[in-house]
Amino acid sequence: MEQRRKRAFRYRFYPTDAQAAELSRTFGCVRKVYNMALAARTQAWARQERLNYNQTSEMLTAWKKAADLAYLNEVSSVPLQQALRHLQAAFSSFFSKQAGYPRFKSRKRSSRSAEYTTSAFRYRDGTLTLAKMTEPLAIVWSRPLPEGAAPSMVTVSQDRAGRWFVSMLCDDPSLVPLQVSDADVGIGAGPDHLMILSTGEKVAGLRHDRRDRLRLARAQRSLARKQKGDGANRVKAGRRVARIHARIRDRRHDHLHKLTTRLVRENQTLVIEDLAPGTRKCAISDAAWAEFRRMLEYKASWYGREVVVVDRFFPSSRLCSRCGVLAKTMPLAVREWTCVSCGAVHDRDVNAARNLLAAGLAVSVCGAGVRPQRRTPGGQAVSKQNASRRELRESPSSARGRKPKS
Repeated sequence: MEQRRKRAFRYRFYPTDAQAAELSRTFGCVRKVYNMALAARTQAWARQERLNYNQTSEMLTAWKKAADLAYLNEVSSVPLQQALRHLQAAFSSFFSKQAGYPRFKSRKRSSRSAEYTTSAFRYRDGTLTLAKMTEPLAIVWSRPLPEGAAPSMVTVSQDRAGRWFVSMLCDDPSLVPLQVSDADVGIGAGPDHLMILSTGEKVAGLRHDRRDRLRLARAQRSLARKQKGDGANRVKAGRRVARIHARIRDRRHDHLHKLTTRLVRENQTLVIEDLAPGTRKCAISDAAWAEFRRMLEYKASWYGREVVVVDRFFPSSRLCSRCGVLAKTMPLAVREWTCVSCGAVHDRDVNAARNLLAAGLAVSVCGAGVRPQRRTPGGQAVSKQNASRRELRESPSSARGRKPKS
């Protein structure tokens, strides 16, 4: 049986004044319902009780009957139910310790979006009409949907720059595994380049990045000079900043999409490092490393590739990729170094990418985890160190002064 693969197609559209007003009301009601349900579940949590989706759905029915919440009946009920499902998913992630406790949605900071299932929209002959609307959306079809595709989910959103987008989730028959490739690649980050590959290729950052930053700095200074009482001038300045942010984000996403698509098509196994913002002096947040990893993982699942993530404390920069000797120190200012054992001269970033590739291939073949190597080969294994520490913790002398567990 052929496996169906879902893919979201995102388009920009231009609503009429009536459609914009209807969607704005829907966004506000979605945020209101989400916050009310979160408050109810938080109060129940304080009482050591748990509320599930079905109980909050019953509460939504009661809220609609209240006089002060009668406006909830003016919008489609499907986005409101979807907000409750999203809250249920957030709590599921919290209980499984995959995320923190859900937060309330802010009118200014939270994203403005609403989700419609098949019962709340009509897609026919290339036109999309949402519930509570009489006219279809004026969508700019920048690319066609797959032939014969019918959207199963529609998400309407508005960014801070005021642009409207619609995302359609469809079955895409073109997402089939690619032919197996003999090539593998390790991918690292550096302070001077966006990414460094184990092949020696160094991917530069965006060409217009510096100019965009200067424009953004000027716009932010202009916004900072506006007082809260300036009214329309402050709103215009804020919208100008948002448009520059949107331009930077769009360019960055386009660059990352092209890069990840090329890497996934050319390589069978892709090894990356589990980096986090602030771990290095390179602007990992500016390079959108988390977004790069997300794109790489879902495209690899589409096309039958494998992504291996190496522990962020793995000393990829200090480890000689030729003989395996671990250097004692490696300041960030050192971009090239010579191995004291074999005399190999390494480019710091390329050497790190090659070590990541070697460690990732070991994980792919053996299924073991990549943990930090704290000693050179021939020394005490990390597993033995952990075992000795465990024995020390469990010894009677280490338990002195502690009460036995009941």
